[in-house]
Amino acid sequence: MAEAQSLAPWLQRQLDGLLSQRGHALLLAGPSGLGQYELALALARVWLCEAPGEHGACGQCGSCHAIDVRTHADLCALMPDTLSLELGWPLDESAQKEIDDKKRKPSKLIRVEAAREAVSFTQFTRSRGRTKVVLVYPADRMNMESANTLLKTLEEPVGEVRFVLATEAAHQLLPTIRSRCQGHAMAWPDTAEALDWLQQQSAGLSKSAQQVDREQAGVWLQAAGGRPDDALAWGRSGLNAQAWTELPQALARGDWTLMAEWPAARQLAVLQKLCHDLMAQAGGGAPRFFPAQRLPRAPRWAALSTWSRELMAAARTVEHPFNPGLMQEAWAARTQQVLAVRD
Repeated sequence: MAEAQSLAPWLQRQLDGLLSQRGHALLLAGPSGLGQYELALALARVWLCEAPGEHGACGQCGSCHAIDVRTHADLCALMPDTLSLELGWPLDESAQKEIDDKKRKPSKLIRVEAAREAVSFTQFTRSRGRTKVVLVYPADRMNMESANTLLKTLEEPVGEVRFVLATEAAHQLLPTIRSRCQGHAMAWPDTAEALDWLQQQSAGLSKSAQQVDREQAGVWLQAAGGRPDDALAWGRSGLNAQAWTELPQALARGDWTLMAEWPAARQLAVLQKLCHDLMAQAGGGAPRFFPAQRLPRAPRWAALSTWSRELMAAARTVEHPFNPGLMQEAWAARTQQVLAVRD
């Protein structure tokens, strides 16, 4: 069971504004960690609620309860298999059977079969209220075939159907998908508001149920580049403030201890953040992810530029590493080599 939680204040403000929009399809777009999924689900809850209030769903009616337990007959959550399983949304019967029988692994993309099921869903009679809702997240995980499957229904839905699409990579969506939606750019919270929220959320991250101090929350937020959901994920990982601030110098020495057990994608993301901050420093700007005084001296620009391109290339295959151990050794050696290059 996945009970509804109160929205972060910056998401609540956006919800209040979006409730006045009358279009049948909304596209929530912005970088990761700004709450696209939470806002999309909050919108779906209001649209389906039996007694919605001025600022959202009532949270008490049968419709709200059905969403909490992921059984609402008028809500279709169109997601990759992996994310559906993570967030507690049921897969369709045939997909679940294929996975249970080990005929295939859960997909990381939105499969065309799931898109076809969503189209069929829009054509059924409503079960409870005045509308049906299709929630698509992350919308950029639709491939060409699944996006085209959804396109006609998105343009001309049958009956009372509303769509909310959410993405962290709007540029990867088909232009025809974007053009059929009212766009909404996700708002960033200010630092104080984000830190207040992080401290509140941190009480559930440890057995002590105590909020972390402001400094620790600030390190999480900086590590996430100011994105609160990503910052909370760093908190859940147990990231220590001192370890993060010392990480750039450790990597320059070839010390990979802190990151050794992290997933490859997270290791790569940290290297990209370090490269970004060093490029900013070399260009006379302010770093974003690490304290400026803890960064090693920036290598020459050509070395950083080459390293940045190498990291972007690695990102295309990081989900399927040929040998994680060898890849980690190669990254560690290359990082130390780049950081040793001076003008």
